[in-house]
Amino acid sequence: MGDGKEEKGMKEELIFEKLPKRKITRKGFVKLCGIGAGSLILNNSLFKLAFGKDEVSTGRFVKKVKLLHDLVVVKGDDPYLATVKAMEGIGGMEQFVKKNSIVLIKPNIGWDRSPEYAANTNPYVVGALVDMCFRSGAKRVNIFDNTCNESKRCYESSGMGKIAKEKGANIYFPDDWNIVKAKFNYKSPMEGWPIYRDALECDTFINVPILKHHGLTGLTLTMKNLMGICSGNRGLMHSDIGTKLAHLTDFIKPDLNVIDAYRVLTRNGPTGGDLADVRDMKTIIAGVDPVLCDAYAAKLMDKEPLSISSIDQGVKYNLGNADITKADILTITI
Repeated sequence: MGDGKEEKGMKEELIFEKLPKRKITRKGFVKLCGIGAGSLILNNSLFKLAFGKDEVSTGRFVKKVKLLHDLVVVKGDDPYLATVKAMEGIGGMEQFVKKNSIVLIKPNIGWDRSPEYAANTNPYVVGALVDMCFRSGAKRVNIFDNTCNESKRCYESSGMGKIAKEKGANIYFPDDWNIVKAKFNYKSPMEGWPIYRDALECDTFINVPILKHHGLTGLTLTMKNLMGICSGNRGLMHSDIGTKLAHLTDFIKPDLNVIDAYRVLTRNGPTGGDLADVRDMKTIIAGVDPVLCDAYAAKLMDKEPLSISSIDQGVKYNLGNADITKADILTITI
């Protein structure tokens, strides 16, 4: 996911929330106070922006959920139904989403590719998750990604804008001013990295990557997908990327990971563009443990899990279990 710049000229049929890019000046801030908003603004990000003070965050808290199984794997022809069955198998969306909660669903929308090319998360997988979130009582479901290609084209070509509108989710381009700086209680190369505020200020974070080949990391998996919540120069993350992805995962602590392995890009990732590189696996993987999810997906791609640097570092930092032989895995065929 790349520059994440907001583009103008969005088609009317897509609903995107746009927030102002303009910086708040001290003069403007004082004026806002003068019209009656001062008492509120003093406690929010406008104050910090106005006076040049960075907000920091130590990340999200772990949500304790008792699952029926460590991992649920569903194989079937319908990606929407397979996603629903995966969540039923793990114990239901209501375990993760409570009444009047705000949910962030983070798919991969990084590329200007239509769904058949398997460069972005399947929109029907996301659509199923949105429906289940609302049925569980969610007040708001947000969807965004910091894209690599032009944001407007990515949201349209991927089908994500259309499915979000149909399901009532709020899909928008992230704003580079609306960030907080990551703070760790251990030495981390991600210290101070700008993270989009909405990734932190949500009640439930659902991470929804597509399984695909990646030229740098070997595979795109749950930990790699979290790069899309980062602002800043993400090219700098490529050095020692396994450690950085593990630390980012530790910081965000996704409540739920759902891997879209319905159509899988087996070569020339992450962009794809040739249907000859795409393989139908018709599989959905759901779990809480990001390391276990990624290890299982790596095996699907005939990769040794610990050969993927983010999985290896995830084990090192005790983020989860990479040994799928020691996990309770339910496999369902529909």
